Amino acid sequence: MQILNRYQITIFILIAYFFALLCRMEWVIWASSYSDFIWNNQLMISTNDGYAYAEGARDMIAGFHQPNDLSYYGAPLSTLTFLLAKILPFSLETIILYLSIFLSSLIVIPMILIGREFGYAKAFFVASLLGSIANSYYNRTMAGYYDTDMLVIVLPLFTIWGLIRLHFKGDLISFLIIAFSMLVYNWWYPSSYTLCVGMSIFYAIYTLIFERKNLRNYQAILFMILAISAAWYMLRLALILGLFGLIYFRSNLLNFRVMSLLFVLVLSLFVIFGGLNPIWFQAKFYLFRSLGDSSSVEFYFYNVNQTIMESGRIDLGLFTQRISGHWIIFIAGVIGYILLCRKFKIFLVAIPMVGLGFLALKGGLRFTIYAVPIIAMGFGFLLFYMLERLKVKRLNLIAGIISVLALIPSLVHIYYYKPSSVLFNTEVSVLDRLGKVADREDYTLAWWDYGYVIRYYSDTKTLIDGGKHLGRENYAVSYALTMPPSSSANMARLEVEYTQMGYEKDYGGKNLEQILKDYNYSDLTKFLSDIKSDKFNLPQKSRDIYYFLPDRMLGIFPIVSKFSRLDLLNGKEWADPFFVVATNFTQIKDGIALNNGIIISNDATYIDLNGQKFRVNSYIETKYDENMKLSKSIHNIDNLADIYLIYMVDYGRFILLDKEMFNSTFIQLYVLENYEKTPFEPVILDPTAKVYKLKR
Repeated sequence: MQILNRYQITIFILIAYFFALLCRMEWVIWASSYSDFIWNNQLMISTNDGYAYAEGARDMIAGFHQPNDLSYYGAPLSTLTFLLAKILPFSLETIILYLSIFLSSLIVIPMILIGREFGYAKAFFVASLLGSIANSYYNRTMAGYYDTDMLVIVLPLFTIWGLIRLHFKGDLISFLIIAFSMLVYNWWYPSSYTLCVGMSIFYAIYTLIFERKNLRNYQAILFMILAISAAWYMLRLALILGLFGLIYFRSNLLNFRVMSLLFVLVLSLFVIFGGLNPIWFQAKFYLFRSLGDSSSVEFYFYNVNQTIMESGRIDLGLFTQRISGHWIIFIAGVIGYILLCRKFKIFLVAIPMVGLGFLALKGGLRFTIYAVPIIAMGFGFLLFYMLERLKVKRLNLIAGIISVLALIPSLVHIYYYKPSSVLFNTEVSVLDRLGKVADREDYTLAWWDYGYVIRYYSDTKTLIDGGKHLGRENYAVSYALTMPPSSSANMARLEVEYTQMGYEKDYGGKNLEQILKDYNYSDLTKFLSDIKSDKFNLPQKSRDIYYFLPDRMLGIFPIVSKFSRLDLLNGKEWADPFFVVATNFTQIKDGIALNNGIIISNDATYIDLNGQKFRVNSYIETKYDENMKLSKSIHNIDNLADIYLIYMVDYGRFILLDKEMFNSTFIQLYVLENYEKTPFEPVILDPTAKVYKLKR
């Protein structure tokens, strides 16, 4: 028993770490039974952004990448993965699949160490179990979720532990914990700047109110400012070590006058190298949601933030589930956190993390992850606080039972939360084949959701991706996918060539403005009219352009269209197109009833929508023959009607759409394979994804 008490913290950390790790293996066990998720003898990852870092790691292993290919070559996660690939006897695919399991589970270490400082190790052990698998944290750190999130919460918790440790021990080691955790955090995840500034400000406020005479606190603030300044990392490291040496060897020199001078110098460095500039962009993107994503005083583009689920507002019920698994646990955690702050005021420094978590109510569910460990620590503290106050007998047993009950909602969530890989192996096979026929300098045009995965598997360039998808960047791709083939071809060629020229001449991302200037257009409407012509004078071709058209894009096609369905002069949206995809339907007396209330007449000559009948222009049935060639059966019904009806037999899918969407490049090339009289030629015609090459 004495040994257990002596090594209690180590034992708690090991148990909690392996608990978090084993819970994350559940998805691997489940997914391994689906061959669709496996490529190159390994499960594929489940997050789009992960392929950006995987591409960077792949290029670092190869030792090169193409100029302006947007590769994450040298990015922190890519660099770590590259080093592990060099050291460990595992494939790149294996490392990117499992890395998040091992790194994200480290969250238990600072949580338990904070509990040790407070004298509540058991309570914070319970908190570490709960926090390590809470819905939001698990979703973004599970196996296959290869992204920077695996350390996004771990590192600031080490900073908080350092501040709390400094409060209780006042030792110099705490300075290094604070400074290095913030420095690494800033390197690992540049967007952490806002949170780091917030923690620095709150710690300064705490110091001024509760410990204004504590010199150690002011010294800690200096370390924090140095760590988050935008100066070069080596310069920051040198300054941090220099300040530490000054405090260690010449602490007697640090009087009020010297400390004031140091603050002036450090704050000047902070301002000179960037100051608060990064915070404004984050606030504008997530809080100030305007329709127009304006790239100039002339044009207003659609704001991508309005289409990203993770940045959309969420209701209170989902908010509490994401943070704690259940609303009761969440409320208990909030109460516990308040009690913790009353008992240990130093824990107020965690308010910025709680605040970021609560920002999810306005900024989107992605922020809930920040509040997870703090609310979990509040729950653990409240549990033991109440049991001790009530003088419960067999306290550890009762606490254990309640802890297990508290874990059940999160464990149930883990069991049922089963995301698929980003693409299925048949789709990846298409990209792999594309990579064998395309050059690395060629472009593959596709929606931004598929940008990173395209670059990883086909090693071609893309126009947009998960990091480059502002409205002005999405406009041309949206236009190319939703307009007829001739207009699409012209826009694609212009956008690719001007994107390439922009890397050399720096157009500031304003390709459209530059095109109008070079072509002497003063009227945007005239340009958009002329670009529809086959005789439009295009710039000289410098590389090939391929279109990647996956079947799964049918589900987001109306959203894709939004980025080009607006008046760029005032940002006003046009009416949404009529576009319905249905796979659930039943035969009734009057026809075929779709699950959204639309009824297709038995003879397919009209549809019934909310009691109104609309004539059908054409009914088209598509089906693959035994040689996987697409055959079409076309029935022209009413040339004056605006509604088209397509039944994709092999998919068991109806598509109802208006004439504008019917004539779009995506529908014509992917669904119908009508490429004979277009500027496109087929390269790969697979039922799951098709690739076309632009002939212009």
